[in-house]
Amino acid sequence: MGFPETFKALSDPVRREILVLLKDKKLSAGDIGKHFDMTGATISYHLSQLKKAGLLFETKYKNFIYYEINISVFEEVMLWFSQFGGKENEKKS
Repeated sequence: MGFPETFKALSDPVRREILVLLKDKKLSAGDIGKHFDMTGATISYHLSQLKKAGLLFETKYKNFIYYEINISVFEEVMLWFSQFGGKENEKKS
């Protein structure tokens, strides 16, 4: 997994909304699907794209699969973005 897959996954507004839903808790695909007006297959596709990019973990419990955010990928992206900040502030000092 690299930045191309991550940015591709983040480029879709539905996937970004799924990540916001998962910000504070694990959810099953069914619970996630309740927030959208789309088929279960479409939700499954979006979840698979987020997993492919490494943005989600899945945990199986009984008959359910729960999804949660892989925070380490977000930290890596934020670290990369941080290299672009601060130069304006340095010039003003």
